[in-house]
This record gives sequence, C-alpha cells and structure tokens, in this order.
Amino acid sequence: MFAEHTEDGYLSVLAKIERKTLVYGSQTLLCEFRLQQGALLPPHSHPHEQTGYLVSGRLRLNIGGENRLLSPGDSWCIDSNVEHYAEALADCIAIEVFSPRREDYLP
Repeated sequence: MFAEHTEDGYLSVLAKIERKTLVYGSQTLLCEFRLQQGALLPPHSHPHEQTGYLVSGRLRLNIGGENRLLSPGDSWCIDSNVEHYAEALADCIAIEVFSPRREDYLP
C-alpha cells in the first residue's frame, strides 16, 4: 500500500484533536495526529500496542503513571492495556503505529 500526502481525510476525534489514517497492513496501522495547544486526551487504554514519534510541538504524556515532557524527535511505546493520557502544551503533530491494526481506525 502506498499513500501520497494530502491535506484532506482528517477526522475530529476529540476537541482540538484530529486523526488521519495514513496506511495499514494486516497487523499494523499508521496514523497522524494533530493536536492543538490545550488539547486533552483523557486517560484510556486499549488492547493495541502503540508506538509514537513527536514530529512537532510540545506534549505532556503519561504512560502507566510515568509523566514525561516531550519535544520534537522524542518517541514512546505504550504496551497493550496500559492506561495513558496526554496534554498538548503547543500545537503538535504526532505519528503513531498501532499493532494489531485498529479496525476502528480503518477508512
């Protein structure tokens, strides 16, 4: 599967948070998230392992009770079923991979 960059296809998932599924295979799914400054991702967990990379912005991320301030170039991995939440301290772009792929994120 190939995907060319376009500015369309972003879905609003929460206040100040948009998601776009970029590509996916049988086991993984790649997304881009855009978070506006002040966006709050509430505590949650899911059965998918989640690996991310902060492209731009500043993000406060809590994974399993461990709090970190992230800057562009920082990355993370969240094991399945581990509670996590985040706050955008500036406008952010994050790229994340989910495994197994998230069926609810398929276009």
